[in-house]
Amino acid sequence: MKKTTSIIITVALVIGIGIMFFGQSKNGVSTEGQGSAKNIEIRDGVQYVTINARGGYSPKVTSARAHVPTKLIVKTNGTYDCSSSLVIRAIGYQKILPNTGEEIIDLGTPNSGTIKGLCSMGMYNFSVNFN
Repeated sequence: MKKTTSIIITVALVIGIGIMFFGQSKNGVSTEGQGSAKNIEIRDGVQYVTINARGGYSPKVTSARAHVPTKLIVKTNGTYDCSSSLVIRAIGYQKILPNTGEEIIDLGTPNSGTIKGLCSMGMYNFSVNFN
């Protein structure tokens, strides 16, 4: 009986740690700390997607609406790493962002698909999935 209790406790701990470490999954993508809906705002018919750049990009994955005029807002705050050197190949964008501030990038009216951004070294990345 004591051995069975130990096994049950061990399994419960492993599952609990797994959930805390990997977050809850939606469509196979970790969503913990990403807050997709929290970084999207539609104002005057324009969709604004906000990404924070510092030590990488946050959130890493965002789901947005396709066929809506979209602007990407990249915020920096004391960003002195390679995430300040942003590349978005799908639109031919490459720029070194200010260390602190906002850069507004017009993405046009994206069709369904994914637009990816990454630092110039390829260490950090983010994606916006348009559905």
